[in-house]
Amino acid sequence: MTSNNSSLDYYKGFYKRQLLEDTVPFWFPRSIDEEYGGYLLMRDADGSLLDDDKAVWIQGRAAWLLSTLYNTVEQKPEWLEGAKKGIDFLRQHCFDEDGRMFFHVTRDGQPIRKRRYFFSETFAVIAFAAYAKASGDEEVAAEARRLFGKCIEYATTPGLLPAKFTGTRPAKGIGVPMILMNTAQQLRDTIGDERCDEWISRWIDEIERDFVKDDIRCVMEQVALDGSIIDHTDGRTLNPGHAIEGAWFILHEARYRNNDPRLIDLGCRMLDYMWERGWDKEHGGILYFRDVYGKPVQEYWHDMKFWWPQNETIIATLLAYLMTGNEKYADWHQQVHEYAYSHFHDKENGEWYGYLHRDGRLSNTAKGNMFKGPFHLPRQEWYCWQILESFGSGK
Repeated sequence: MTSNNSSLDYYKGFYKRQLLEDTVPFWFPRSIDEEYGGYLLMRDADGSLLDDDKAVWIQGRAAWLLSTLYNTVEQKPEWLEGAKKGIDFLRQHCFDEDGRMFFHVTRDGQPIRKRRYFFSETFAVIAFAAYAKASGDEEVAAEARRLFGKCIEYATTPGLLPAKFTGTRPAKGIGVPMILMNTAQQLRDTIGDERCDEWISRWIDEIERDFVKDDIRCVMEQVALDGSIIDHTDGRTLNPGHAIEGAWFILHEARYRNNDPRLIDLGCRMLDYMWERGWDKEHGGILYFRDVYGKPVQEYWHDMKFWWPQNETIIATLLAYLMTGNEKYADWHQQVHEYAYSHFHDKENGEWYGYLHRDGRLSNTAKGNMFKGPFHLPRQEWYCWQILESFGSGK
């Protein structure tokens, strides 16, 4: 990418067109379940249905997307009505008797599985908040704030949830402070909550203190409770795309705080470190897992290319360039953009494939499953379009 205005205008138009003419039409309206509510999102390359089960966090993500499009792009009745289908399904079918949310339910909302983590809840928070802004529904707004409080409680109360890391090797992952930070940002930007600023600062401090390792130019995926590296296979495993996603959350916060220089520096360091470790210099694209010391990684898909790390890197590199003017980030953005749209994008049917082998060969034709749905790609296209609009207008 060259940094002249015509190039930035090209990307702005490109992301807008891809979002509204390619990505969103792949999913909607056909994914709206008119019989039971919610969304049918497990789809093959041509959009045909693979499975009618429903992943709860993907239900929340889809409702967030439709609500956000209504709030920021155009007040289309079908987007608001579609969002309501997801919100109603989440509220009616996706909470267990203990107040926690399920992870996996049947088409009609019967529970199949509940997990120890609370990411279904975080995505419900952003869905409820975005829908409350779109609809003016104060009851849903109150539910978003209440559920955000429960997420804080789950994250800060030892023993409240089943532990992932127990026994002689307790640990913590970057996912909790990172996702909660973005949840708070979304809540603040839609309906507001007085707790958000303080907690965002706490989560950023935790990430910087415990997970960012400047001495070895790395962002850890998990660490011991004191922030030290656990020199075992799981403890050494890095997820570059995840850390890069966290980097742009922090850059977003820097922008919210009048281009806070400390946060710009932190976000760019995180991006730099994990680009160095994650970018495949031979084939292009962001690799899925790496070992912090360059040792073999346990997971057999470690060198595959998943869709979402590319999405997060497209956002992070563009935002870093716009905020710093550093041509390095413009070059990185062009590299990851060109790789991703030439390898993942299905020009015939729209949307992206989810899974490639390291050399770019297609591994799996699914575009929707328990983990992939209308979120990372449309969020990337929407966010990049929006930030290019705002930077172009001087906002």
